[in-house]
Amino acid sequence: MSGIAGIIHFDGRPVEPGQVEAMTAAMPYRGPDGTNHWRRGNVALGQCMLRTTPESLEETQPLSNEDESLVLVMDGRVDNWEELRQTLLSNGVTLRTRADAELVLRAYEVWASDCVQHIDGDFAFVIWDARRQRAFCARDPAGNKPFNYHWNGQSFVFSSELRAILPLPWVPERLNLDVAAEYLATEWHSLDETLWQSVMRLKPSHSLEVGGGQSLHQRRYWHPDLQHTLPCRNDDEYIEHYRALFFDVVRRMSRSTHPVACEVSGGLDSSAIFAVAETLRQRAQLPAPGVEGYTLDFSGDPAADEMDYARAVGAFLGRHVHEVVPAHKPLHWYRDNARWYREFPDYPNGAMGEAIVDLARASNSRALFSGVGGDEWTGGSHIYYAEAIAGWQARDLLALMLRDARAAGPCSMLRWLLLEGVSPSLPSPLRLALRKLFHLAVNRAGKSSKRWLAADMACRLDRRRKKFVGESAPICRRIGQRELLRHLPQPYNILAREVSERRTSRAGLELRLPFWNKEIVQCAFSRPAHLNMRGNEDRWLHRQGMAHVLPEKVLQRQTKAEFSVTFRRYWPELLSLLADDILPARPGWVEAQEFGDIVGQAFSMGSHDFRGGWVAWTLFGLDTVVCD
Repeated sequence: MSGIAGIIHFDGRPVEPGQVEAMTAAMPYRGPDGTNHWRRGNVALGQCMLRTTPESLEETQPLSNEDESLVLVMDGRVDNWEELRQTLLSNGVTLRTRADAELVLRAYEVWASDCVQHIDGDFAFVIWDARRQRAFCARDPAGNKPFNYHWNGQSFVFSSELRAILPLPWVPERLNLDVAAEYLATEWHSLDETLWQSVMRLKPSHSLEVGGGQSLHQRRYWHPDLQHTLPCRNDDEYIEHYRALFFDVVRRMSRSTHPVACEVSGGLDSSAIFAVAETLRQRAQLPAPGVEGYTLDFSGDPAADEMDYARAVGAFLGRHVHEVVPAHKPLHWYRDNARWYREFPDYPNGAMGEAIVDLARASNSRALFSGVGGDEWTGGSHIYYAEAIAGWQARDLLALMLRDARAAGPCSMLRWLLLEGVSPSLPSPLRLALRKLFHLAVNRAGKSSKRWLAADMACRLDRRRKKFVGESAPICRRIGQRELLRHLPQPYNILAREVSERRTSRAGLELRLPFWNKEIVQCAFSRPAHLNMRGNEDRWLHRQGMAHVLPEKVLQRQTKAEFSVTFRRYWPELLSLLADDILPARPGWVEAQEFGDIVGQAFSMGSHDFRGGWVAWTLFGLDTVVCD
């Protein structure tokens, strides 16, 4: 994990002394192991280093080839380092070190812009190609590493963080009101914009080439293969394939010079990562000196308390899971952080994890595992009915219906058949028409989305919907793949992971997300939908794959914790702040009456509709970023 920054003036003027140094100085926590720079005339690159793997001990950046015709800065980790190293050696490449950064640089030498096809891991990097006078940039498939940039046709500026770019004299600092409308509506659409008009984000799984003459070319280099199928003949083979893949991904991502830390909520996702890592450690197969688990102690709050499950995991593995009191930061902490980063601050249910981050770093870890992504790539639905109908598989459909009727009763089975079998199988124009009728009925019932928005913001949001909805989608082999595709470019999920990455990097930790590994994602697209859901049992394949790895208490768990308590603790102070300061200052953002109604409903006694809590916090968070 590290931070990267750079300035390239394509009009030939030299980079002023101290400018790239100021960019790296804006994110010092990303470089506890040193910060270095490389400057040649109109190009200046900087890198902040945090060494997390044994190979990174041999790494120095910015990294150049022998004649300095190529120079790389990278924030990242190569998880297929073993295979990539052998492939490069077989291509006649001479490697000077074992460092991941050199693997990426040499991959560019061999395959040019196609190098990203050969790299598996989390990364954001830039290679300055002096021979072609071009910069090649890339971001990992899931977008786990941040990449921000500014381009005005003459100068290209990039950095891991916005706050390193905005202070540059030629970068205007103007709020992007269209993106602000998305935030206020809690309805995100854009994958590449930021809260500032002048700064963009590189989309996940995209590369970017920048050259002179206002040349900027972006392309998507990876997408799940929708035609791929797994070489499995029955349930047992699918289970074994998934188990082997998950173990291998956790093993590869555990490479560390220090003990790896794991969040252990007691749910199926984070618990599985910790259990697999501990199992690998016991087999002497973990490429790290140890593994430690951490869980948040919400004792006394039934909705959020997961202690029994986390303790069951620890007891089953014979390991102590550290129990940590959730962080509860004062409101001014969020405001200070938003103004420091020039980004939307964390939500309370995310910031509560600051306690784990701080303890893990104090315990000498440099990498933190999280179970984020498990719901998306192992969760399921009864869409397998639609797949059987679409494939004219009458015998399979009957078998699925009988199986689910036995497991959940005939009424539940018939409801699933109608809603998730017949409806998705309808022709696309009819499905779209029914969806529009549904939304129209919801809006007329007064449950509409976003009635609290001021008129200008509502108009902006409507334009955003028209701009981003209806973009062409790839042809799916199975109907169930349509559901999975909605997870892949989900804008809010990407923003949430970026916030989590900032949270961990601030403490000197690298965030690692096994469920967002591209092989795990590809596996979800390649297997039949009926493996994910069996009657009322969601995530069937994952549960079966983790049999004998997790305790039965966790394997059979059907509940999920709910963390609105982290918001409610702020309610009296937040309500006062909104009424006295924020609402009067932002009349063009929300309608005060409608806003007050939905917020009041969210925080009323016994309310189960917490939309207003998110809306209230989002208005507060957005206001903290704008320092006017």
